[in-house]
Amino acid sequence: MLAGSEPTTIAALFEPDGDGFTAAPTTRGPWDERMMHGGAPSALLAHAIEQTQPGSDLLVTRLTIEFLSGVPVGAVEVATSLAKPGRRFQVVEATLDTGGRRACLARAVRVRRAELPDAAAAGPGGPRAMPAPQSGDPLPMFIDDGRKLFYPDATEIRHVGGEIGSGAAAAWIRLRGDLLPGTPPSALARLAAAADFTNGLSWILPFEDWLFVNTELTIHLQRQPEGEWIGLDARTVSDASGTGLSTGVLHDLRGPVGVCAQALFVDRR
Repeated sequence: MLAGSEPTTIAALFEPDGDGFTAAPTTRGPWDERMMHGGAPSALLAHAIEQTQPGSDLLVTRLTIEFLSGVPVGAVEVATSLAKPGRRFQVVEATLDTGGRRACLARAVRVRRAELPDAAAAGPGGPRAMPAPQSGDPLPMFIDDGRKLFYPDATEIRHVGGEIGSGAAAAWIRLRGDLLPGTPPSALARLAAAADFTNGLSWILPFEDWLFVNTELTIHLQRQPEGEWIGLDARTVSDASGTGLSTGVLHDLRGPVGVCAQALFVDRR
């Protein structure tokens, strides 16, 4: 843990509730006080996909989450199925429903584990390493209404590069507590939660005047992430037509692990 970091003593993000889950207040996002930050359901869907049998020993190499609507802070139901079964290559589908409607669709590619050291040659000109988390400062808060928020209550963010509001920024992100009671988030769940900060980290339009909401999140992995800290080197561009794109390079403390992208809906508040 970094010097000055708060201990991971918060309640779990989700509590089991019958056949589903109930979200804690710390899942709340910045756009609407009734709705979760996208990182919370993304982490829950990533966890559900990893647990899907048969094949929970396979590795997720691509994860796409489509946000069909906002996800209220409250009760949700998650279901998974194998769209393409197999021992070496699978496609897993997952849904998240709330209040009798579908809020998220997810699809993941999983492949078999192997030990292939001869294939581990690095490609040319890869991304540069990010500065260490301890070199950064806490990300400024843009909303402080006294209520719990996914950031800063459920996540710790250390800003280590770029200028906030410039469309390019880098930070390290760490979930503070458990995903479920007694169940720490897996590395994939941590990665999914962190990747959803891409547009929020590299925003380019004033938050108080504009909406720039991601309609989906897609992650591609070159290797499996390790540890609690996920690094995100993010970029955002937008267009006068009301669209935008946020992209990021994902890191762990060893180096780059993959990339992510979000298609944005841009509008005046």
